[in-house]
Amino acid sequence: MDSYRLVLLILLVSKDGLCQQKEVCSKTVINSCADCITSGPYCAWCQQLNFTKAGEQEAVRCDTVEELMERGCRMEDVISPKNDIDITANQALSPEGREPVQMRPQRINLKLRPGLPATFKVSFKRAVGYPVDLYYLMDLSYSMKDDLANVKELGKDLLAVLKKVTKHARIGFGAFVDKTVLPYTNTNKKKLEKPCDENDQQCQAAFGYRHVLSMTDSEAEFRNQVSQQYISGNLDPPEGSLDAMMQAAVCRNEIGWRNSSTRLLVLTTDAGFHTAGDGKLAGILEPNDEQCHMGGQLYTKSNEMDYPSVGQLATMLEKNNIQPIFAVTQNVEKVYKELSEMIPKSEVGILSSDSRNVVQLIENAYNKLSSKVTVSHDNIPNDVRVLYTPICNNPGPAGYSEGVCDKVPISFNVTVTADSCIKTQSFTIRPQGIKDTLTVTITPVCECECARSVDSVHQHCSDKGSVDCGICRCVEGFIGQFCECSSGNKDTSALRASCRRDNGTECEGRGDCVCGRCQCHTTESGSSYHGEFCQCDDEHCEKFQNKLCGGRAAALSSCNCGECKCNPGYEGSACQCTVSEEGCRTPNNSVCYGRGVCKCNRCECKEGYQRPHCQTCLGCPDQCLSKLNCIECLGFMSGPLKDNCNTVCRGSVHGETVEQFTIPGKECLQKDSEGCWIKFKLEQLVGEDVYRAEIDKQRECPKPPNVTAIIAGSLAGVAIIGILLLLLVKLLIHLNDLKEFRKFENEKKKSKWNEVKTLPSTAVVLNLSACDSRNKGHRDCGWKCLF
Repeated sequence: MDSYRLVLLILLVSKDGLCQQKEVCSKTVINSCADCITSGPYCAWCQQLNFTKAGEQEAVRCDTVEELMERGCRMEDVISPKNDIDITANQALSPEGREPVQMRPQRINLKLRPGLPATFKVSFKRAVGYPVDLYYLMDLSYSMKDDLANVKELGKDLLAVLKKVTKHARIGFGAFVDKTVLPYTNTNKKKLEKPCDENDQQCQAAFGYRHVLSMTDSEAEFRNQVSQQYISGNLDPPEGSLDAMMQAAVCRNEIGWRNSSTRLLVLTTDAGFHTAGDGKLAGILEPNDEQCHMGGQLYTKSNEMDYPSVGQLATMLEKNNIQPIFAVTQNVEKVYKELSEMIPKSEVGILSSDSRNVVQLIENAYNKLSSKVTVSHDNIPNDVRVLYTPICNNPGPAGYSEGVCDKVPISFNVTVTADSCIKTQSFTIRPQGIKDTLTVTITPVCECECARSVDSVHQHCSDKGSVDCGICRCVEGFIGQFCECSSGNKDTSALRASCRRDNGTECEGRGDCVCGRCQCHTTESGSSYHGEFCQCDDEHCEKFQNKLCGGRAAALSSCNCGECKCNPGYEGSACQCTVSEEGCRTPNNSVCYGRGVCKCNRCECKEGYQRPHCQTCLGCPDQCLSKLNCIECLGFMSGPLKDNCNTVCRGSVHGETVEQFTIPGKECLQKDSEGCWIKFKLEQLVGEDVYRAEIDKQRECPKPPNVTAIIAGSLAGVAIIGILLLLLVKLLIHLNDLKEFRKFENEKKKSKWNEVKTLPSTAVVLNLSACDSRNKGHRDCGWKCLF
């Protein structure tokens, strides 16, 4: 909610405090006086001529005032701009009259140097009898039925309480329930018209927010309008409180807020509240626009716009100088106390179950609000910090973006700091809930007012340039500290770049760049730095036994550019060793086996080889495999190197064939190019890649294949496979024939034939003629009678 505020915590330490620190100039890249004064609040510039030495960078002109004066700069030549505070409107506090003045000053112009704080005093005194406008906003959901009867009678008592503090008190009245859409309210037509119980005759239709009575000082009018109000209802427990408060805050003309008055907004409820995002439950996606939408005393956009967020509500309440008082029941006390922490200048009071104590509650809350003053700011520019320090008997927390004091009249020390060279801008300081304001205008101080040379050329600049804040501004064609260098086709930056090694510090910080070459400084002992970039000195060589170069260096140039030049017979980075190879000798009288160098009587081996004598190499590749080609060609004149064996292998392998190995150690077994297994051993000689090899005379080669046996076996195999195939085919044919024969036998068994006796033809005729329907089935009628 406080996105427009800058909340910072700054430790304020007085000059008499224990934490007082010396002023320090935090320099960055300094090329001019303007760069200097904007690089740090305590940086000053010396415009004195001849302040810098020949070749010295102009950046040394930028330092604290104390350091510059110690280096010889005259005080009148030190440029260190200060802040300027100009109060342009400062009417005296007048707590009486039609337009009382409650805050002073009213307008201030600040000229601020970046990083340097400016502090001024602001005073406040509340006006006597200052008008009060109180708008009573009541929850008319069904749970507040018992409270409404008491509220209808509180007009007289409420006005009486307000008139204790002012003769110009007015009150207004509004009511709210919730949005009249699902799921907040039952949208059945009958329920919209009468959302209360059926037995309750006095019930008004559902509504979101209704403005009932504009500000009035008439007790009778308040009672008359409020008496016409009845309970309504909705479905869910949270209410549309924030909707109603937003409209009461922004609808200034409808409510009747006066320009000069203390504005109080009293909210009475026994339930929580909906906030931004809850409207999505009803398909309401349009954000609250913080504008007034009243028509016929009703909030017309209730069902079209989402609820406002707490931040939006807090902003509009503060913008319109409205101080909310939450009169709520104990069951929601915690919710509204958390809400009060997010809304400035607000109070929470516990309401009785029937609201009988509401007048006393409002009186107590008003006394708390009127006895406390909170000062804050609006529209603060970027890179500007504002700090308030209350001056009162019971101050709130100091060092924050708001100042709070519980006793009036009071004063505040306001500290404003601009962290950069901003444009001229203004912001407003105001006491919360009061219309009086202080307008602060900030103008940056980012330029130096130097004594410039009138002439276009100056003797100090070799008559080839003018003086600006002590620096020579050379005419075209000349560069350098005193315009002493002819630039040719180079500019100052190119010449200075030639004084930097690997784009590092100019002359290593040990010399001055003059016309593109380093002029080296002297050391503390009186000797000089040397080298192209002043990178060398003769005082920082390595020590041994706390002596430079061990005290064993040559008398002349014993230490040269960080390296010791040792006397004959000594060596080492600090001449700490006598020249000797005794500790590096090997059993074969070599030095480190030719695989290292002897320094300080110790072997320094080549990569992979191990101390003490560089004999073995743990990280080297397997020599059995890498030397195989040479072994094959030396022992058996075969392999890929057989044509140039002596040329390739002469320097690395010296081999001979043997019947029995004499070289100790690992035996190598490798397969050569002909597929034969070769046995050999390697002995590394003095040097990094020199070996003696012993090669076994006999190779283990595989026997050639027996062609006759292979052919005979192949033929026999083919013949056997053919015979087996024929037998298989014969077997299949036999099985098929057997199957057909069995099928025939089965069919034969199923067939039965009748035996017929041979009869004379006459008998057959007689028999046929004798057949009739009665004896058709008789045996003697013959087979024809059967059909």
